[in-house]
Amino acid sequence: MKLPGQEEFEVSSACKNVPTGELDSSPGSGPSPDGPLNTKRGDLGVSKDPLLFIQLNELLGWPQALEWRETGRWVLFEEKVEVGAGRWSVPHVPTLALSSLQKLHSLLAEGLVLLDCPAQSFLELVEQVTRVESLSPELRGQLQALLLQRPQHLIQPTGTRPCQGSAHPREASYNEEALLKEQRQNPLRQKLPPGAEAAAVLAGELGFLVQPLGAFVRLRDPVVLGPLMEVPLPSRFFCLLLGPSTVGKGYHEIGRAMAVLLSDSQFQWTVRRASNLHDLLAALDAFLEEVTVLPPGLWDPTTRIAPPKCLPSQHKRLFSQLREVKGPPAPPGALAEDRHGHWLRTPSPELQRTGRLFGGLLQDVRRKASWYPSDFLDALHPQCLSAVLCIYLATVTNAITFGGLLGEATSGAQGVLESFLGTAAAGATFCLMAGQPLTILSSTGPVLVFERLLFSFSRDYSLDYLPFRLWVGIWVATFCLALVATEASVLVRYFTRFTEEGFCALISLIFIYDAVGKMLSLTSAYPIQSPGSPAYGCFCQYPDPGGNESQWTRTEPKDRDDISSMDLGLVNASLLPPIECARRGGHPRGPNCHTVPDIAFFSLLLFLTSFLLATALKHVKTSRFFPSVVRKVLGDFSSVLAMLLGCGLDSFLGLATPKLTVPSEFKPTLPGRGWLVSPFGTNPWWLSVAAALPALLLSILIFMDQQITAVILNRAEYKLRKGAGFHLDLFCVALLMLLTSVLGLPWYVSATVISLAHMDSLRRERRTCALGEPCSFLGIREQRLTGLVVFILTGTSIFLAPVLKFIPMPVLYGIFLYMGVAAMSSTQFTKRVQLLLMPAKHQPDLLLLRHVSLSRVHLFTAIQLACLGLLWIIKSTPAAIIFPLTLLGLVGVRKALERVFSPQELLWLDELMPEKERSIPEKGLEPKYSLGGDSEHSELMYQPKAPEINISVN
Repeated sequence: MKLPGQEEFEVSSACKNVPTGELDSSPGSGPSPDGPLNTKRGDLGVSKDPLLFIQLNELLGWPQALEWRETGRWVLFEEKVEVGAGRWSVPHVPTLALSSLQKLHSLLAEGLVLLDCPAQSFLELVEQVTRVESLSPELRGQLQALLLQRPQHLIQPTGTRPCQGSAHPREASYNEEALLKEQRQNPLRQKLPPGAEAAAVLAGELGFLVQPLGAFVRLRDPVVLGPLMEVPLPSRFFCLLLGPSTVGKGYHEIGRAMAVLLSDSQFQWTVRRASNLHDLLAALDAFLEEVTVLPPGLWDPTTRIAPPKCLPSQHKRLFSQLREVKGPPAPPGALAEDRHGHWLRTPSPELQRTGRLFGGLLQDVRRKASWYPSDFLDALHPQCLSAVLCIYLATVTNAITFGGLLGEATSGAQGVLESFLGTAAAGATFCLMAGQPLTILSSTGPVLVFERLLFSFSRDYSLDYLPFRLWVGIWVATFCLALVATEASVLVRYFTRFTEEGFCALISLIFIYDAVGKMLSLTSAYPIQSPGSPAYGCFCQYPDPGGNESQWTRTEPKDRDDISSMDLGLVNASLLPPIECARRGGHPRGPNCHTVPDIAFFSLLLFLTSFLLATALKHVKTSRFFPSVVRKVLGDFSSVLAMLLGCGLDSFLGLATPKLTVPSEFKPTLPGRGWLVSPFGTNPWWLSVAAALPALLLSILIFMDQQITAVILNRAEYKLRKGAGFHLDLFCVALLMLLTSVLGLPWYVSATVISLAHMDSLRRERRTCALGEPCSFLGIREQRLTGLVVFILTGTSIFLAPVLKFIPMPVLYGIFLYMGVAAMSSTQFTKRVQLLLMPAKHQPDLLLLRHVSLSRVHLFTAIQLACLGLLWIIKSTPAAIIFPLTLLGLVGVRKALERVFSPQELLWLDELMPEKERSIPEKGLEPKYSLGGDSEHSELMYQPKAPEINISVN
């Protein structure tokens, strides 16, 4: 037979009836030159064939009342009919007895095999498979009538009753249109993708048969076989396995064996292209060679094995098959060369140097221009609405938080209004022009640190801050344009996972630290009071008869009812509220007469509720509760639902928790300044030149902050189709630096955590998947409209103050905490930190632990922790001016690790740097020894490494 990479075989116009005698005349016992294993399969086993639904109908009731009953079905995993419960079992990995596969092999070898059968109906198909010389005309008629009986399915459509068929096959009649209408109501049909095909396996015992009867048919054109299948799918395969009565579950297990074979992707791929019986048996033999045997005394056959969370790759099986056909194994050098091509990074075309000024920028513009119309059309999906709501609230919260921090750091030179305006203008412009529009621009912690240092320098030396900042921004834009012109963005190839995880962990910690810090600061604004403290209590003061107010006293009444008759100038407010005190002519006195002591506790409750609810709803998407549509809605709108619940709870109790503050007037925060910043102000002219020095440090920070986030967002794991735009993104950031500096607005770069949350809210997953199989990740919905709408809404939020003012700040702090924790917990770095606290026997079976010793893993993790701690210390001290250089130093630290760790270890813990991939000989990537033989190197070739930086992406 001919496989992909070769010409397809000619389709015969008649059935290919393969007699048994031809089997002995085939030369040799190994695979034929046209066999299923002789292939140069370029796609490495990635099948383009339709999905196959397999159904097992079993003949029951012998000898009294024979009837066909559906007892099992397969798409990828097996489902059995649980007769007593009247339902389908949960999908599970099928287990077979080895003897059933051997008996199936004998039945196929001695039975009837029809390939490319031209039958156009079930009746024609039955006539074809019963044309066996061993059957007398009378037995043939009985068998045809039996096969044409309508089977009983577990889920019968409404109003359908199984019929027993007639004595003659041609007399069987039923309303096929009504039957198809009822079959389409089966919920299983909605889970199968368009173009799916079916395979029917009929098995059972017949007392009037003297010898087994086996038939395997592959139809030339798929045909809907009427009521045979529970769903109206066109059938491609038909298998009949009948025989005399036996002891045990003989033919039931043989039928299951055939169904499991057809559900196997490699076997199915081969059978679809088989040209003779030899190819069919060779595929079965190849399946037997891959079978795993479980010892009978150590395993319970009634145990159902749950489907794995991630299916193993089929590449390993194909590799072993190809090696058997092509001869002895290749020499070690060639094997390593093949491995090199599979699991070493290949530079993306966006990071190839052109050698021309602005060459990379022009390439990015040409690449993204062809996708520009689809960047708006692809946004016409309900999922984008969820993304807009979630990211809008996160962006508004970020703008308010960083606007408030910036106002404190610059003594009011910039504030919340500038933060809103700058976020809207810069973000919308970036979404329209950038190479990666999924990026969300925002103020970030490192840039805020630099702004604080710049203002402190201006204040200490009596400089006009905004004009000085303008020249710093002009120089930064100039340096960034120079980086774009020289294609410096190709250096991001040196940003390995070590650098990315360090930066992502730092930003996530900033989110977590700020969220918790802001929450704890509420205890100062709304102190928690306890009895006996100096600030506890409120007092009601009454004037004495002469009009003078009495001195404070703490005498308390014995009875609350006598409070109005007491001649005391002071009464504990716990007995008389301030309102009642004023009504009776008194005056509330004390530091806490107007303080509500429940606000701090309730704010903490809102904070934890929003965080935990957003986390729980996100996990509902992959849970077993609720239908799939409900799970998807709850998962996509997790942040929005958490916010709405927090707002509803706050409104129900009516406590005066701190609310979102939105500016209501459109004017600069600093009184007396216009929207355009004066170039010099009161500063000397030479300061415009001296500003180049801090601008150089800020340029390094902007480059690292922007490009590390871009590398994380454009990783291959996200399956982006439209490509990246590293040069174009940096070019846009440079222009926006110039614009925001002229207008006195905050500086903006890519926000790692919010951008990752944006991409996570736009995940595309396959709606229809095999029963029991987790929904496969298809990629990200790449478009420009969600980001554009988010930033437009951010700009109009100034006019939405009557609505936004009801959102409690503790709820937004909880969402901030959720985003920081989600980004932090999805990195390999976090998993390795957890290993530090786990005993060896409780550690998960991570792939890296199979190939790297635990002590080396801990050493690598300790180095990353030390670098992260150093970054945090430098960011939090007056030495933060060199913070950009320390970020750049992460690349140097990673380079130095090549002297500590071997290339094999770095492949699993991190990635190889580009020149290391070219210079290391292939033998340097081989393990010193292998106890697993072929399985070991196959695992290294095809198994994915640990998850990269993402949010909830497997």
